Amino acid sequence: MKQVKNGIAYTPDSVIIESLRAIQQIRFVSENTFVIRFDRDNLQFKAGQFVAVGIKDSLQQREYSIYSGEKDDYIEILVREVLGGNVSQQLRRCEIGQLLLVSGPFGITTINDEDINSKRFIFIGSGTGISPFHSFIRSYPTVDYTIIHGVRYVTEAYDKNDYDPHRYVLCTSRETGGNYYGRVTTFLQDYKIDPDTLFYVCGNSSMIYEVFDILRKKGVPMEHMRSEVYF
Repeated sequence: MKQVKNGIAYTPDSVIIESLRAIQQIRFVSENTFVIRFDRDNLQFKAGQFVAVGIKDSLQQREYSIYSGEKDDYIEILVREVLGGNVSQQLRRCEIGQLLLVSGPFGITTINDEDINSKRFIFIGSGTGISPFHSFIRSYPTVDYTIIHGVRYVTEAYDKNDYDPHRYVLCTSRETGGNYYGRVTTFLQDYKIDPDTLFYVCGNSSMIYEVFDILRKKGVPMEHMRSEVYF
């Protein structure tokens, strides 16, 4: 049976690690989206996992996929400030050296070791849902991947220079200037898909359901689809 702590579901045999970690760097990648880097110390994780983060002495934490790689000597998360989002607004006001309460890591949307160099991957994300894929690519430089990233505006192509330009497809829904003008789901309708590819999808639940439906209709088996829901 799952239990809940700080709004995070976990199983009783899970180990919840809570620690205070100092902010090393805050880097804005758009007007309202930023990368927070904080001390890693001995925190061990698999690319694709997430942590819960809040400021010290706050009663609130929010889950963020880890943005950095497994071998980096720091932890990074990608944060979009949300109107009415208490945690994201608190994080935006943070300063270098300030302490964060970090719990985790959590999550099982990871890549099996035996698949890293033997499978082809398509990563589909909307907005900050690109975070776990950034971690995958930093962690596994030889992975065979394509990223399909759905955003509203070109300025939301966060750190796009970190990806091979031949493997990165930017879908912009409110302006031209990306690789495709329209939503990710519209792009997928005409995209040639190999059912043997492994698909990882990260974004809001409605986008994930729509993407899964498209993939199923194109013959992709459910066991080749993984997802991480952003709220």
